Amino acid sequence: MNRVKVSTLAKKMEIENLTTGLDLDECYITVPDINRPSLQFAGFWDFYEPTRVQIVGKVEYVYLQKMDPEVRVKMYHDLMEKGCPCMIFARSQRPDDELLRLAGEAGIPILISEQNTSIITAEVIRWLHVQLAPMISIHGVLVDVYGEGVLITGESGIGKSEAAIELIKRGHRLVSDDVVEIRKVSDAALVGSAPEITRHFIELRGIGIIDVKTLFGVESVKNTQTIDLVIRLEDWRKETEYDRMGIEDQYTEFLGNKVVCYNLPVRPGRNLAIIVEAAAVNHRQKKMGYNAAHELYKRVQDNLMNKTKDEPDEFFY
Repeated sequence: MNRVKVSTLAKKMEIENLTTGLDLDECYITVPDINRPSLQFAGFWDFYEPTRVQIVGKVEYVYLQKMDPEVRVKMYHDLMEKGCPCMIFARSQRPDDELLRLAGEAGIPILISEQNTSIITAEVIRWLHVQLAPMISIHGVLVDVYGEGVLITGESGIGKSEAAIELIKRGHRLVSDDVVEIRKVSDAALVGSAPEITRHFIELRGIGIIDVKTLFGVESVKNTQTIDLVIRLEDWRKETEYDRMGIEDQYTEFLGNKVVCYNLPVRPGRNLAIIVEAAAVNHRQKKMGYNAAHELYKRVQDNLMNKTKDEPDEFFY
C-alpha cells in the first residue's frame, strides 16, 4: 500500500508542526482525499473517514471559538478517539492548548499553514493524488521532447540511453534512465519519474555512469513528465512487416491507461534521436487535429476520383 510521511507533506507545503513532541516521520497518510470537519465539530460523525487529512478553515475555526468550552473539549476527545492522519489549520489560525495536548497524547500531528483554505486544500489534494497514485516501475528511458513525454523501451543494450544522450544534446530533457516509475494520476494521465537514487544519471556502456545535470546543465533534466508516447525499439528483421503509413494508431497499456505506441526497428545508420523527435512532433500534430497519413490518403482518393471524371466516354460501334 502506498503511503506518504506527514513530514514529507509538511516539508512540501512549507507548513509548521505545532505538536513538536511527535515524530512526523512515523505518521503516515494513505489516501489522497481531505475532509473539512464542520459537521464533525457539530457532532455529526456518520460517514466520517479517519484516514483523511483534516483541514480547518476560517468557518470551522470561528465555530470552534464560539462553542461552549465543555462541548468543545468533548468534541476534541471524540475527534482524537476517531483519529486522523493529521490536522492542518489554514490562514495561520492557531488551535488552543487543549487540542494540542490531546493531539500529542493521541499521536495526531497538528500543522499550521499561512495559505488560505482553498489554496492549501487544492495543493494538498493535487500533491497527494500524485504521491499516492498506483505505481509500477518499468525498464526504459523517459525524455521530454518538445513538451511531449516520450517513453523509450526495448531490450537491454539496444540503444535507449544513447538515443537519450543525443536528444539531450539537441536541447531536450531527461526525466529518467534505466528505471521509470509510472504513476496513474487519473484515468487519462500517466506521470513518469526517476527513482531518487538514480535521478539525473545515465549509464552508457563502455563509458559508465554520467551525471546529465552536471554535464549539460539544469535545463537538460526534469523531475516528472506526463507520458504521451511510447517508442519500442527492436532489432530490425527483414521478414517483419512494419507499419509504413500509420493510418491507425497502435497502443500499449500501463495501469489500465492506453498510450500510443510505435515499434521502431533499429539498424545501423538510423539516427534514433531524429526519428524520436519526428515521432513526438507528429504525435503533437495529431493531438492538434492534423493527421499526415489521413491527409495523404484523402489526396490519393481525390486524385483517383478526378482521373475517373476526366476519362472520356467509351463509344461502341
